[in-house]
Amino acid sequence: MSTIRVLIADDHKIIRDGLKALVDKESGMVVIAEAESGREAVELAQKQRPNVVIMDVSMPDMNGIEATRKITEETPGVRVIALSMHTDRRFILDMLEAGARGYVLKDRAFEELATAIRQVARGNTYICSKVAGVVVKGYLDKTPGSSHAASSILSPREREVLQLLAKGMKAKEIAVRLNVSVKTVETYRQHMMDKLKLRSIAELTKYAVREGLVNLEG
Repeated sequence: MSTIRVLIADDHKIIRDGLKALVDKESGMVVIAEAESGREAVELAQKQRPNVVIMDVSMPDMNGIEATRKITEETPGVRVIALSMHTDRRFILDMLEAGARGYVLKDRAFEELATAIRQVARGNTYICSKVAGVVVKGYLDKTPGSSHAASSILSPREREVLQLLAKGMKAKEIAVRLNVSVKTVETYRQHMMDKLKLRSIAELTKYAVREGLVNLEG
C-alpha cells in the first residue's frame, strides 16, 4: 500500500501535536493537514483528500459527528476514525452511524491509533477494545423509543442549526454562518420545536446537550 495520508481534526493544539508526532514516526503514513474545528475538517477533507481523518468528537463550530457525516457523504473514499474521551454509547453509536469506520479512546491513542489507521485505510473497521462491548450492547438494546433514536428525528441541517443555537448564537449570526436567510433559520428552529415538541430555545439547548449534539464544556 502507498503512504497513508492522514488529516488530524482536534480543537486542542497540544493534542494535534502529539497525534502528529505519533503518526509521523510510523512507517507508511504521514500527516498532510490539521483542522481545529469540524467545519475546517470538512473543508480540508474536500481539498486534500486524505485517506484517513482522525476526528475528535467534541469540537467547536461543527461537532465531530456532523463533520463525519458531511465528509462521508460528500467526499467518497475518505475514511474517518473517531477519537474521543467518551465511552457513552450515544457518542459511539452516533459516530458510527454518521459513517466513522473506527472509534479509539484518547487514553488508548498511543497504543491503538496506528493499528486503527492501517485497518481503516484497508477498508476494515476498528473499534477500540475498551468500547467494543459498549457498541455491541448498544445495538442490541437500541429501541425506537431510545434517546439515540430521538436524535435521528432531525435532519443534518436541523442538527447543524441546533448546535449553533445551543452555543448561544442568534438567528442572524447563524444565517451569516450558514449563508442562508434569517427567515430560513427561524423556519428550521420552528420545525425542530414542532418535531421535538419543545417550546423554547432553552429546551432546545437542553435537548442538544442531552443528546450529545453539542459540548458546552469548552
